[in-house]
Order: sequence, then structure tokens, then C-alpha cells
Amino acid sequence: MQSPLDYAQEGPLVILTMNLPDVRNAISSEEMITALEDACERMNADMSVRAAVLTGAGTAFSSGGNVKKMSGEGGLSDRLPAQTRRNYKLGIQRIPLAFDKLEVPVIAAVNGHAIGAGCDLACMCDIRIAGESAKFAESFVKLGIIPGDGGAWLLPRVVGYSKACEMALTGDMVDAAEALDIGLVSKVVPDADLLEAAKSLALRIAANPPHAVRMTKALIRKGQETSLPALLDLSAAYQALSHATADHGEAISAFLAKRKPTFTGQ
Repeated sequence: MQSPLDYAQEGPLVILTMNLPDVRNAISSEEMITALEDACERMNADMSVRAAVLTGAGTAFSSGGNVKKMSGEGGLSDRLPAQTRRNYKLGIQRIPLAFDKLEVPVIAAVNGHAIGAGCDLACMCDIRIAGESAKFAESFVKLGIIPGDGGAWLLPRVVGYSKACEMALTGDMVDAAEALDIGLVSKVVPDADLLEAAKSLALRIAANPPHAVRMTKALIRKGQETSLPALLDLSAAYQALSHATADHGEAISAFLAKRKPTFTGQ
């Protein structure tokens, strides 16, 4: 059976490719949910992984849920509403929780459409780069449902409250140029250059001391939901850990010697 997610390590980078082009890389199946969850756990455990890129095979990044299953058997919806609740909690909602625990910085290389939960998946990543043909939509309302995968938490933190409301309440499509304007993506590149642009950025991240990178990401994430005093306390603790690493000493030595540093993750 073909894996729904390709996991390929290239030096310090992991390239994750959602590989269900026949269903436009829908992420609502148990197989894809488990594959994304497992990939996050695998990267967390492997200190040789310093950055990751997530993209989709074929012409879409991700269509989100499989619409064909929404009105039939095998989808998240059940005749018993209480079971539907469990299906979401034990199903697609595992993805945002896995990404929330992911220490490794991940870049979404958005090729083609990122629709519904696919748009939210891009928002779960730390950085988003779009190909010129990319399109985004928080389109749940068009199907008479709500963002059940955490989109109401994710999207406002990326584009702000007003624009998130506009996108979620209209379900309108946003093209790559507008996505750049509203901060949904940080860069738009020609489609043919997308993966290499994402890898290039990932390598710039991976060039830095891995413990410092992981802790910096954790602080930025925590800063979205905590008070300044609490974040300062956590920052002081992480700084104590950073000062004790060999990589910190190497960075200082290399700076003073005006040479390129060699970081070992120690």
C-alpha cells in the first residue's frame, strides 16, 4: 500500500510530501492523520533533523477533508452527534496537536490549492511559501460546517482577527498575491522554484545551533498564548540551557575568530 506521506531526509532537512494526489491530498483519513502525527514524533526525536518542508504531490497542497465522504459512510460525521464529536477529537484534531508539539521548524511549500483543513494545515506550519498558482480558502462555511480542526484558533493568529473573519465567514478564495499582502505567506515564487525556495530557507534555519532553534520556536509559540511575565520566566530558563551548550561556545569562538562556525548539537 502506498504511503500517504513521503518522509525523505536530505542532510539536516526532512521533506514531507503528502502523496494522495487522487483526492488532492485530503488529510481527514486515519492513514494520513497517523502519518502526519508519526512524522512529527519522528522529527522531534531525531536531533539530526534541523528543519522540515511540507508540500503536496500533484496539483494541490491539500483539499482538506474528503468532501465525497462527508455525506456517506467512512467520514467524520456519524448519525449520533456524540460520536461525530469523538470522531473529530480522535481523528483530524490530532493533527494540530501534533504540530503544536513539533519542536522542528516546518515550512509549508504551498503548491496549488490549500482549502479548508488544507489552509489550516498550512497555518499549523511556522512559515509559508506559496507558488504563484497557490490559492487558499477557509471554506468550511460553504459546506454548512465550521472549522472543526482548529482553524478558528490558527487563522486569526496568522492573518489577524478581521481578515480571518472575512475569510471564514465568506469562504472566499485568496490567491497567492493577496495571501502575501495579508501575511498568510511570507513569500511567493514561481511554481517551478517553490520546493527549492523552501529548501533554501530551511537550510538557512538548519545552519544555526539546533537546540537554540528548537527552543526559540517553542518560545515564539508559547508567546501566542501566555503572559509576558510567564514568557520571560521561560525565556530565562531556556537561556540558561542555551548558555551551557557547546554550540554557544562555538558560536562565540567563531565570531571572535571571524570564521564559519561548526555546530554539532551539543
